[in-house]
Amino acid sequence: MPKAYLLSVYQEIKDTDAVAAYAKLALPAIHAGGGTFLARGMPAAVKENGKMERTVLVEFADLATAMAVYDSPGYQEALVALGNNAVVRDMRIIEGV
Repeated sequence: MPKAYLLSVYQEIKDTDAVAAYAKLALPAIHAGGGTFLARGMPAAVKENGKMERTVLVEFADLATAMAVYDSPGYQEALVALGNNAVVRDMRIIEGV
């Protein structure tokens, strides 16, 4: 079974306090689901239509696990802490090859 990856690409951060509150809850929820952070932070380079903003890449054992972590009460609580207007980001969950 292939691994799965959660990729979160921020386009704009409007409220750093909300992002900090989100991270405080999201990190343990992701770790509890077996997620491993492979990369997080500012890009070394931005190409094409990218923006110089935070990017996060998390690896999971499989697609079902990644989806379950996203839907988990702990991660949903983190999303509530983030709110609706704190960030503009593109989040994707993809299956590895």
